[in-house]
Amino acid sequence: MHNRKISVIGLGYVGLPVAIAFGAHNKTIGFDINEPRLDELRSNVDATLEVTPAELNAANVYYTSSVKDLSEADFHIVSVPTPIDSSNKPDLTPLIKASETVGAALKVGDIVVYESTVYPGATEEVCVPILEKKSGLKNGIDFFVGYSPERINPGDKEHTFTKIRKVVSGQDENTLNIVSDVYSSVVTAGVHRAPSIKTAEAAKVIENTQRDLNIALINELAIIFDRLGVDTHAVLQAAGSKWNFLPFKPGLVGGHCIGVDPYYLTYKAQQVGYHPDVILAGRRINDSMGNFVAHQLIKTMIKKGTQISGARVLIMGLTFKENCPDLRNTRVVDVISELKEYDIQVDVYDPWVDKNDTLNAYGLSLLDYPTKGCYDGIALTVAHNEFLELGATGCRQFGQKVHTLFDVKGMFERSESDVCL
Repeated sequence: MHNRKISVIGLGYVGLPVAIAFGAHNKTIGFDINEPRLDELRSNVDATLEVTPAELNAANVYYTSSVKDLSEADFHIVSVPTPIDSSNKPDLTPLIKASETVGAALKVGDIVVYESTVYPGATEEVCVPILEKKSGLKNGIDFFVGYSPERINPGDKEHTFTKIRKVVSGQDENTLNIVSDVYSSVVTAGVHRAPSIKTAEAAKVIENTQRDLNIALINELAIIFDRLGVDTHAVLQAAGSKWNFLPFKPGLVGGHCIGVDPYYLTYKAQQVGYHPDVILAGRRINDSMGNFVAHQLIKTMIKKGTQISGARVLIMGLTFKENCPDLRNTRVVDVISELKEYDIQVDVYDPWVDKNDTLNAYGLSLLDYPTKGCYDGIALTVAHNEFLELGATGCRQFGQKVHTLFDVKGMFERSESDVCL
């Protein structure tokens, strides 16, 4: 057990489940600069759908945007986004600002633990100097830091925060012991004690880099097999009959982790004079898949005799993964942009996302519900349960008499669609 008072800085997809888990046991300070977000949480509403109203109501979390309130805590967990910029370089702005916020509230004896995904060395090289400057305190003497990478999987109700083994680290043995005790008090799956902060940072960033590269391989194979006239899914099914074949599938790679984290590692690698060919090659392949999907749809529509200029296409699904409202870094927008380059009218339907969020993030207006018998092409880009329940026949009802159904996600039997990855 521990006697630490917890604060969580950043109440998004990662921070809120953390705050709720600790708040289920003791009073926890939940800090965020987004006032509308705080208002909805105080009303027991979570727009991310990661936490239920009952869980919000039961947890003892004090929601605030006041830095002064953070001084009540002595164990601060930073869980803000770490995106990339338009040049695929790490954007540490949220992390820097969060460090400034925590630094302004630091006291002697406090511990700051970062959960945000970063490149190896960022906690000690970027965050610690900010904490020292803002607080006037000395790291390693007055306050201490640790790193415990987040493993939240948006939309996953099985592998939740408390059920995923937690990697923990600290700048020294005593800090590591405290960080381990604090997380062990709520994470029932237990903890893994990393030997250093850099090790924990590196472990996080390669978890998603490994997945990114595996998916990139399958995406490249899908491109090759398309040119060879071979059914990719049939190939994968045959190869999967071997016991040690990894079951990855082709697709669009978005989200805040897999499509972003590898760039943090490649950035740091280049800083130390190494060009990471394999990782960047995988990123190029996965970042190009939106165009490939659009071209596959167009090619199949042409074969069916559809006039491309002026055609209407329905995109079913905009989020980066099924059954969650998370729009971050969705690569479906790449498909939409490429289709529009061919003078195609594109409509988008996704029952999981907020219309205002979509408009603000991507300038896209969503349909309330598609019109039947209207579209020349239909692309199933996200495997939401609502689309699975419709079935291939139900999805085809939105198409004209002659139309193309592209099952991007492989939701249905191969024979039920006109084209798939």
